[in-house]
Amino acid sequence: MMWGAGGWWWGWIMMASIWVGIVLLVVWVVRGSDRRDPSEPTEAERRLDERFASGEIDSEEYESRRAVLRHRS
Repeated sequence: MMWGAGGWWWGWIMMASIWVGIVLLVVWVVRGSDRRDPSEPTEAERRLDERFASGEIDSEEYESRRAVLRHRS
């Protein structure tokens, strides 16, 4: 009957491994969804581009604001 007590340890180790695996998988999925392509402009950068294209702001203001947006992200 001594072998039965040792079997519990393997069960606990396997269960803990499964839970750790599930937690790591969830963290990986959540962190991966936050990543964006850095070459893709943000919504704010697109709006700034539109304002510059329509003539609302000049090139100096455009460059200044774009630098602020790039530094922030």
